[in-house]
Amino acid sequence: MTTTKQTHLSRPLAGLAELGTSVWLDSLSRAMLDSGKFGRLVRELGVVGVTANPAIFEKAISGGSEYDEPLTALAERGLDVVGAYEALAVEDVRAAADLLRPVYDRTAHRDGYASLEVAPDLADDAEATLASALDLWRRLERPNVMIKIPGTPAGVEAISRATAAGVNVNVTLLFSVDAYVQVAEAYLAGLEERVARGEPIRDVVSVASFFVSRVDTAVDRALAQRGRDDLAGRAGIANARVAYARFGELFSGERFAALAERGARAQRPLWASTGVKDERYRDVMYVEELAGPDTVDTMPLATLEAFADHGHARDALTGHEEDARRTLAELRDAGIDLDEVTERLLVEGIDAFEVAMGNLLASIDRRRA
Repeated sequence: MTTTKQTHLSRPLAGLAELGTSVWLDSLSRAMLDSGKFGRLVRELGVVGVTANPAIFEKAISGGSEYDEPLTALAERGLDVVGAYEALAVEDVRAAADLLRPVYDRTAHRDGYASLEVAPDLADDAEATLASALDLWRRLERPNVMIKIPGTPAGVEAISRATAAGVNVNVTLLFSVDAYVQVAEAYLAGLEERVARGEPIRDVVSVASFFVSRVDTAVDRALAQRGRDDLAGRAGIANARVAYARFGELFSGERFAALAERGARAQRPLWASTGVKDERYRDVMYVEELAGPDTVDTMPLATLEAFADHGHARDALTGHEEDARRTLAELRDAGIDLDEVTERLLVEGIDAFEVAMGNLLASIDRRRA
């Protein structure tokens, strides 16, 4: 296990770092970069990574004026709305990567990454997803960036091929354990292809973003209809803990050992959607219950600040698989088909990002006008 001790942090955040849980931020905007706020989060709250997506950019562009001047310049260059979005996103993610470069160097390339997502309407097209990933990777021109690719069936193929091309991949929209296993094996296959070609694998890095609170939102609704509120708020954590156990198996076996001898890095689970959406639950519940070795937690700013204030860091993952499986069995007995729930959440997640992208492009068009 690798940890990054940062004694200047609040006790809760220092505890996460000591456990081996890396804190990434689930938000990025030009205002955060220009004001120095993002830099302060890196220095003062121990943020060691950041992710961006169309929904985040849409809020930033529609809610402020910081993009007006660059949008004007891009319009004068004749770029359409898609080209304008990509130019803005690449510039922001590149700037964030530059601010995170000292983290990247200090942690021996374990952390310090900024992530940018391929267009969500490509989720079912492996070739187009790969082409977009390679294009964004080339345009970002930084070793400490990741390209976000959704964990759809087509995405699995693109993940393997992008990894084989040397691209750092942040796999997103993972809801089921089976889907997690598929993308982990795709990462391994991509590394193996590089080895077969005699290419280095030491600095090819990947994370697998496993979503949590959205699972509870869907399952809790079904439980309420069945009068089983006693099981509420347990599905997301149990599901993630089983995925973590599979991570331990996959990256401690002979297949990965052969790659590790050549310098390969394990594809860490990244807990996404860790902001609490139900006021019945403790506001830092998902962070506390999924803290543990060799993980990443990408938090909304409010969750990060709440944990810094009153969170408790302990290893809540090691040795918890059996309890998690019992919880999932109780949910099945209560009539919850988790496979059906997670399949629906993937479809809804893609749809939501497509809507966000549509809104984003409309916002850019309005701001340019």
